[in-house]
Amino acid sequence: QVQLVESGGGLVQAGGSLRLSCAASGSIFSINTMGWYRQAPGKQRELVADITSGGSTNYADSVKGRFTISRDNATNTLYLQMNSFEPEDTAVYYCKALIIRFGGPHVYWGQGTQVTVSS
Repeated sequence: QVQLVESGGGLVQAGGSLRLSCAASGSIFSINTMGWYRQAPGKQRELVADITSGGSTNYADSVKGRFTISRDNATNTLYLQMNSFEPEDTAVYYCKALIIRFGGPHVYWGQGTQVTVSS
């Protein structure tokens, strides 16, 4: 069994900062791409940023220059440093990982963590 557990969400003022973490645990052989997605009320889930096992990153245009994704391969932990919050960043943030197990690759999602930005 594999679990992704997110932490670090909360209420923050516009212009403020937060750091999200996502810890993967369980029967894991290796982890390929990991990413953060978000879903605002009434909107579809969208990619925020992702990162390969080699460290290559990709960001949504709306967060470039404000958010930084990183990972610790030794601990199977994904991070998202979020700065200069805007009210539009309010959403539930989800961690996603492509995890290689003995049965093959599988996509896993975390349970989500709420980020609310007050103006």
